[in-house]
Amino acid sequence: MSFADFSAQVARRLAAIDEFAASGGLDEAVDLIVTALENDGVLQAFGTGHSQAFAMEIAGRAGGLIPTHALRLGDLALYGGDDPAILEGGKLERDDSVVERLWSLYDIRPADLFLIASNSGVNGSIVGLALKAKAEGHPVIAVTSLEHTNAVTPKHPSGKRLSEVADVVLDNRAPFGDTTLDLGDGLGVGAVSSITAAYLAQLLTIGAAERIRAAGTVPPLYISANIPGGDEHNSALEEQYGERIKHSA
Repeated sequence: MSFADFSAQVARRLAAIDEFAASGGLDEAVDLIVTALENDGVLQAFGTGHSQAFAMEIAGRAGGLIPTHALRLGDLALYGGDDPAILEGGKLERDDSVVERLWSLYDIRPADLFLIASNSGVNGSIVGLALKAKAEGHPVIAVTSLEHTNAVTPKHPSGKRLSEVADVVLDNRAPFGDTTLDLGDGLGVGAVSSITAAYLAQLLTIGAAERIRAAGTVPPLYISANIPGGDEHNSALEEQYGERIKHSA
């Protein structure tokens, strides 16, 4: 086992995603994104644990779309007045009861689209938010490992998986358990879901930006705040959405 073995594992999965994208597999998701933006919607991104990396790739980063917002379980303490102790450990992401409180913290509007990432796709907050979004009339794009989610039991009271709730399901190609290299004794290394989910996030952003540009409109993209004029460019566009896209550190 070597670094090259992991590189090969990652490359194989990214190549599968590329093939899927080239065949039009991302078109439906891009359609939903462009439609949301055309209707003054915001892309609402959510993930827990390491799937928060997907939300960070979608929302508030250089080269990303400006009408984006990440929902975070930490906001229950930051904005909702909950005791920060609730964030300790991993129990909160499995708790479906937090969804209503989390939802109430944000200015979510009818045209908004939800992009929800979860490798397992079965935890209570993940499935609960997807169900809430659907009940409120919002389309949902899921990024999940189909191999993993189909091998485990849902933890939400509905008995559903994220993949069974979403309008569009994108497979992150991660294996069961996420790790790609076997160390023996039941141990594995080389987790891959964060890499492939981030790649999918960038492909969706690229696809939407290209579609908007082809229609004759300038896509609303962030410029790095660390280059001259970046702050001014970003602030001018952010003002159109105000608190709808508030970002924390």
